[in-house]
Amino acid sequence: MIEFNLEVDASGLNCPLPLLRLKKALTVVSSGDVVKVIATDPAAHLDFGVFSNQTGHLIIQLIKEANKQIFYFKKK
Repeated sequence: MIEFNLEVDASGLNCPLPLLRLKKALTVVSSGDVVKVIATDPAAHLDFGVFSNQTGHLIIQLIKEANKQIFYFKKK
């Protein structure tokens, strides 16, 4: 299990709200901190992947379950 500094539960939210919640969370954590995001939007991995590529914040793990995806982002 990955240790994290902040959890964002974006369950039930559709694009672009999970990404906006992640962006807000990244403003309150320090460089090197990990943010855990829980998303039920099946396309969240697409938005988060592009965001990671554009910003340099690293997706250190993605766990796909039946009805949700769990992302761990490391702030650059």
